[in-house]
Amino acid sequence: MCMPMTGRRLTSLLAYVTTAAAGASLLTGCGVLPGATGGSREPVTVMTWAPDQTRATNMPGMPAMAQAYARWINSEGGIDGHELRVLTCNEENTSAGAAACARRAVREGAVAVVGSYSQNGRAFMAPLEAAGIPYIGGYGISEDEFTSPLSYPVNGGQASLIAGHGMQLAADCRKVSLVRPDTIAGDKLPDLLNSGLRKASHRKAIDIPAVEDAAEYTAQAGRARSRAGGEGGCVTAVLGERTQTFFDSFRRLPEEEKKEDTVRISSVLGSVGQPLIDRTGGAHSPFEGAYVTGWYPEAGDKSWAPMRKVIQEHAFVDNRVDPTDAGVQTTWIAYTVLRQVVESLDSDKVTAVQLSHALDNGVRIDTGGLTPALRWRYDDLLGAPGFPRIVNHDVTFQVVREGRLVAQKPGFVDVGETVLAAP
Repeated sequence: MCMPMTGRRLTSLLAYVTTAAAGASLLTGCGVLPGATGGSREPVTVMTWAPDQTRATNMPGMPAMAQAYARWINSEGGIDGHELRVLTCNEENTSAGAAACARRAVREGAVAVVGSYSQNGRAFMAPLEAAGIPYIGGYGISEDEFTSPLSYPVNGGQASLIAGHGMQLAADCRKVSLVRPDTIAGDKLPDLLNSGLRKASHRKAIDIPAVEDAAEYTAQAGRARSRAGGEGGCVTAVLGERTQTFFDSFRRLPEEEKKEDTVRISSVLGSVGQPLIDRTGGAHSPFEGAYVTGWYPEAGDKSWAPMRKVIQEHAFVDNRVDPTDAGVQTTWIAYTVLRQVVESLDSDKVTAVQLSHALDNGVRIDTGGLTPALRWRYDDLLGAPGFPRIVNHDVTFQVVREGRLVAQKPGFVDVGETVLAAP
């Protein structure tokens, strides 16, 4: 138990510290982190959740990245002297699981949920809103992330990816077949893709809904291939983790039906990424030559160097933490936001209300070139129907060359107007 410091006791303790290295451990026991410069500051508790070991999309790298970030920042003295405590939760890809994680965050005193993945926005946002807990840097997969006043997204979500993907495909694709989840969220994708295709006076994509967790997609693959036509046709699939399953079915179509040399395949980051390309053969992967739209710079960009260093030093034995994974990257950016907001407060105690107030009132976040500068004032919001809280509407156009996702076009592409133009 730490007792109040009188002048006499403090003098004695300082004398002891100067003569014994063990003094550092005494200070740590009283709540000051190694490397901290000031007095005792209260820990900051946050939660990161994601689905794991489910039949649909799994994102185990996100909570693992959060834990690695905490190990790193605490070894540096914490965030502005605050120890960072990270709670993790398996969201299970269910509304019940998402709600349970949110209730646990409230129960265990989390001041924010950071860098998390869930399609079940309605289930998790209600408990967070009731407790006033901000949702910082979610993956961008649920509509509620772009409507709740307590959500602070770091990317433009699926809306920006799909609208941007339409722009990317418009120049080279005569016809486009879109295979997407037969869900409420999936129902919005055709209009967004078509908004991008219209940038080049392009015809609408052929919409092919599919069960999100199917074991195979032969029927949908055959339809997508035949409707896209021959030369100049493109087949794009946005099925999360099941995108690989779809393209396996596509690859197995009879030779006369697929004509692989005339049909280009494509997708968006999160459905296709470097880990999947590596897992399916690298330079010999069926994704060689595929177009991919992403939120952030290519994985080899120098802007990712700080994240890679943290992973190498604090998560090098954890194969869940892949620096090329979009979920890991989003979590890194989300914790970058948390760190800068906490530092802006310069307070011995950090509360959920303080965090949301600072974010609402224009704290400016520098992500080191991974995104444009981020702010969430009213004037910074895109205000698109269904996605009003988008503040970052930049995407990147990438292509798979020799087994690596590289930039097809340098820099960012602003798709804000394209998202606004979607019905």
